[in-house]
Amino acid sequence: MNYLIVGLGNIGPEYADTRHNIGFMILDELAKQEGLKFYSERLAYYTDFKYKARTLYLIKPTTYMNLSGKALGHWMKTLKIPVENILVLVDDIALPFGTLRLKPKGSAAGHNGLKHIEATLGNNEYARLRFGVSDDFPKGQQVNYVLDGFSKDELPALPALIDRSIEMIKSFVTIGAELTMTRFNK
Repeated sequence: MNYLIVGLGNIGPEYADTRHNIGFMILDELAKQEGLKFYSERLAYYTDFKYKARTLYLIKPTTYMNLSGKALGHWMKTLKIPVENILVLVDDIALPFGTLRLKPKGSAAGHNGLKHIEATLGNNEYARLRFGVSDDFPKGQQVNYVLDGFSKDELPALPALIDRSIEMIKSFVTIGAELTMTRFNK
């Protein structure tokens, strides 16, 4: 079984470690734990590894957030991955910081990366792991907020949350979305 795990984010040092880049951060940590290196390939940084007789293809789109669907579409076709074997890692301002939710499908909820993926696929039937970054910003400041780094209060909690996200990815590819939701969604 093959799986495509897509961490959303923006390339470039100015975006590193920002809330919007949590998808990249999770995949970077997963790659580190598995001793992998990302390679610059078409539309994405790419690596893969085997886990319990499954192949996990990890991509970090290099298209910038608003065109994430381009990278997902290309790799999905190239690797022949069915939509039910795709998992998108995404920041979510609708969830309090530290909340992790796996959903088998759902709306883009105003997230530009998800909007583009939905437009590219023509549906919203792909799983996503929503990483809560909370909505602690003044009206109209959403863009600045998600493109800002995590607060000093949040930083100490990040490594454990990223590790838990990785557990959820591994659970998704072994037991599927529904059981992973039961196990991890609080």
